Amino acid sequence: MWVLLRSGYPLRILLPLRGLWMGWRGLPRSLAVGPPRRRYRKEALAALEVPVLPVTATEIRQYLRAHGIPFQDGHSCVRAPSPFVGASKLKDETGAATSFSLFIDKTTGRFLCMTSLAEGSWEDFQASVEGRGDGAREGVLLSEAPEAEDSEEVQRIWDRAVPLWELPEPKEAQLARVMFGLTKVTDDTLKRFSVRYLRPAHSLVFPWFSPGGLGLRGLKLLGAEGQGDRVHYMETTIPQAGAFHNLFGLPLISRRDVEVVLTSRELDSLALSQSTGLPTLALPRGTACLPPVLLPYLEQFRRIVLWLGDDLRSWEAAKLFARKLNPKRCSLVRPGDQQPSPLEALNQGLNLSRILRTALPAWHKSIVSFRQLREEVLGELSNVEQAAGVRWSRFPDLNRLLKGHRKGELTVFTGPTGSGKTTFISEYALDLCTQGVNTLWGSFEISNVRLARVMLTQFAVGRLEEQLDKYDEWADRFEDLPLYFMTFHGQQSIRTVIDTMQHAVYVYDICHVVIDNLQFMMGHEQLSTDRIAAQDYIIGAFRKFATDSSCHVTLVIHPRKEDDDKELQTASIFGSAKASQEADNVLILQDRRLVTGPGKRYLQVSKNRFDGDVGVFPLEFNKSSLTFSIPPKSKARLKKIKDDNGLVAKKPSSGKKGAVPQISETHSDQAPNPNKPDLSKPSR
Repeated sequence: MWVLLRSGYPLRILLPLRGLWMGWRGLPRSLAVGPPRRRYRKEALAALEVPVLPVTATEIRQYLRAHGIPFQDGHSCVRAPSPFVGASKLKDETGAATSFSLFIDKTTGRFLCMTSLAEGSWEDFQASVEGRGDGAREGVLLSEAPEAEDSEEVQRIWDRAVPLWELPEPKEAQLARVMFGLTKVTDDTLKRFSVRYLRPAHSLVFPWFSPGGLGLRGLKLLGAEGQGDRVHYMETTIPQAGAFHNLFGLPLISRRDVEVVLTSRELDSLALSQSTGLPTLALPRGTACLPPVLLPYLEQFRRIVLWLGDDLRSWEAAKLFARKLNPKRCSLVRPGDQQPSPLEALNQGLNLSRILRTALPAWHKSIVSFRQLREEVLGELSNVEQAAGVRWSRFPDLNRLLKGHRKGELTVFTGPTGSGKTTFISEYALDLCTQGVNTLWGSFEISNVRLARVMLTQFAVGRLEEQLDKYDEWADRFEDLPLYFMTFHGQQSIRTVIDTMQHAVYVYDICHVVIDNLQFMMGHEQLSTDRIAAQDYIIGAFRKFATDSSCHVTLVIHPRKEDDDKELQTASIFGSAKASQEADNVLILQDRRLVTGPGKRYLQVSKNRFDGDVGVFPLEFNKSSLTFSIPPKSKARLKKIKDDNGLVAKKPSSGKKGAVPQISETHSDQAPNPNKPDLSKPSR
């Protein structure tokens, strides 16, 4: 592309003259073309080859607590009072308290005092706190200032540079604006950021001021040269890269600013500030790296938008930098045709504010790092029994297999028709409800009145129709339970059921939802004529609800039609394998009455995702109390109720025909105990 200027010379011809500009008189020797000049510090001591032990955020917090130092946990740093600031300097010029002016990096342990500019390693901070070595002396840990030769060179270049609008020749100013793409950047923006122009080098000069904005600490010179139809920019920093780090635009940041936009070029910061009015900062080394020493200066912002460029490297760098800055507060502008670099977007007349609103969050609620899970993992390891969940009081064998009832899990329960699935699962849920687990019942097969009657009988461990004078007493106790019922009956839409469950979780803090049963929600789904596909969608919806709401869902599913003489397996669950795959626990109520006679019912745990223990244990149904397992306390309570009515419980005979011994089998990776007899083999 040819750009004609007033002088008649095209940009393609003027840009190659960049090499001649470097040899003009007045350019600092360090910026001239040629091999870089090496510098050696006098009396430099050799670095000690001592490995630096890593430090963690937990160790930093423990050390501060042990020494009685108050601290505040930030995004990427820990803030604490600075031992390098005297009592007279605890307030800045505006009177704001600066007692928490020391920032300690959570990853490296390096610290920086924003008031005295003291910085050092974690070992240096420990030495200062404990008063040993040279670390406690004032001024020893001050940030290394640029060398005297660099400081003189910085000041000499800055004094020689002039603002663009003060150039004596308008053609020269116009040429500079075209070269650097500043045709739409106003003089007020350049003045606010203190941008100057060095005529001998034909380069823009961007200043690096100290954090307080009082002194000039460094410069970045940006030159341009033509390469075909494109312009190639060349950067030169004084001091050299790595010796000093700063953020361009830092003096313009106010303490009240909570949002900032990070760019990789100073030109992009100028365009963003002028177009949006938002605080902007330019990284000193672009997309190459984000020095950790700059993190304390970004700690005050609640939201950081990274708009680093328009190529893949910029996008990858933005994702990498967001991990340092804490992804929860970062958003990224994805490169694209309609989302170029900020300066290019300004020159194309695009709306930069609209592009910023399309920034993607760097953190997703479904993606976490181990740092976010670290304390929770420690809590589970320290409290193994609590992590296992709420234990059943009526089913001790179920505790031995499943270990407990946990939030966020999905349990699939199945059994033959007429085996007592609803009766068992009602006692199963009632046991947890009596221990404070907020329960929501969704009974689509039987009415809530019949279900409440069954659960009240199980709660009282006896038939109340024979003792109506006790009804109010037991009803009052039953009413105090955190138990709720859905008003649905018959076929319902899965969307309506999920909305009701979400409302119950929000209002009543429901921890356990029982759905009896799945087949009553398949008739309303119009997603597909295939019933298997509809069932898979419903199971996926319940799985997502359990995980997102941290609520346990118990789902009753009818089995396939099997022969009466065959036991049910996990593959016997109606539908595809998605039900057993999505479930954390699979419970099967086996009923062998048709083959072996009455009394042969047992519960099989065929899947246990928590620790893998599976097995079976027998169940004995008590028709008078509608229970499958009566704990000792309930027996005593039932006996007391019968005694009040003049009834005496019959003592079961030990030699009763058809009695089932209370033996449970488990399948785990543990080796058998040689001291424990094997009850599965008949004794001789």
